[in-house]
Amino acid sequence: MTMILKNGIDQAALITKFTDASARQGETIRKAVHEATLKALQGRELTLANIRQVLGTVTKAASAGAEGSKLPAPDVQALLAKAFAGMDGALEQAVLANQRALQQLVDQGVSLRETQLKKALADIEKMEDTLFASVRKAAPMDGPWSGVFQALQGKGTGTGARATAALEQLMEDTHKNLRDGRALSLRATQAMLDSYATLASGVLIGMSEALKQGGAASGRTPSGSH
Repeated sequence: MTMILKNGIDQAALITKFTDASARQGETIRKAVHEATLKALQGRELTLANIRQVLGTVTKAASAGAEGSKLPAPDVQALLAKAFAGMDGALEQAVLANQRALQQLVDQGVSLRETQLKKALADIEKMEDTLFASVRKAAPMDGPWSGVFQALQGKGTGTGARATAALEQLMEDTHKNLRDGRALSLRATQAMLDSYATLASGVLIGMSEALKQGGAASGRTPSGSH
């Protein structure tokens, strides 16, 4: 049978994993969702529009698999919470990739006041909201997802924590560069800004090998969804 990919994701494989999962396979689900989401993000530029598409596709696959599960509702809810944790862990890596790409520019004297970098910073700030909004939009309004969102209410995510830390570090380094009088010429700055989205994507791809070796450590679950 031909494998059909949507947004770089094998939805059928994810649906089957959910449908066949036992109540004790939450960590297996988290890892599968984490890897599928991360792989899909690595295959495109890290724009918010692309991130929304990937998260929506994964959520729909998880929802379809949950519908076919024969487990009791509380167990299905627990598996969906693990799926959310997997998406959160992958998006946390996307935040880190954006931070590292921005850091390369900042280290070479590009100002965060530049329009394109201001947008990149704003996108990092929106990552956690994008995670919640994308999953809510793609998930059924009722059923086990409602319990997942209720449990997450008021609790932070790894994506949100990573985004906050990234913004603080980048602002601190930018201020240091200003104090040191380090700045690039307008032409050099523009050339680097034009390649920013590609740079961030390349950083995420370059991180993949390290993630394979230490994925468990790098993909934290959001608080309250263990």
